[in-house]
Amino acid sequence: MGYNIGEAAKSSGVSAKMIRHYESIGLIEAAARTDSGYRVYTEQDVRVLQFIHRGRALGFSLEQIGALLALWRDKHRASADVRALAQQHIAELDRKIGEMESMKRTLEQLYRSCHGDERSACPILDDLASACH
Repeated sequence: MGYNIGEAAKSSGVSAKMIRHYESIGLIEAAARTDSGYRVYTEQDVRVLQFIHRGRALGFSLEQIGALLALWRDKHRASADVRALAQQHIAELDRKIGEMESMKRTLEQLYRSCHGDERSACPILDDLASACH
């Protein structure tokens, strides 16, 4: 049984627009086409799209997902290779979390210093403007 792009999108959780994008960048193979030019996806294509959808939900980049797909398809892979990619991603997430926590602390400090009344003076805007110099 084949899926049209709408059905593949619904079954995988990946929008039709993103499916076309993933094809255009080579992340997934181009779908087979009907005589009238419509894309037709197989059950395996939908599984690959589900894999990509889950990878994106975990914050993996498209490049990382490409590497994970290659490992998933390679039946002779070493799980250590998969684990190394996961560890690298965890380190990136830790770095991003640290940056976001720092941004939050700074914004909380600016928020607390702003009176939030009728006065025009605002430390939040002053801080943003100071970065323009």
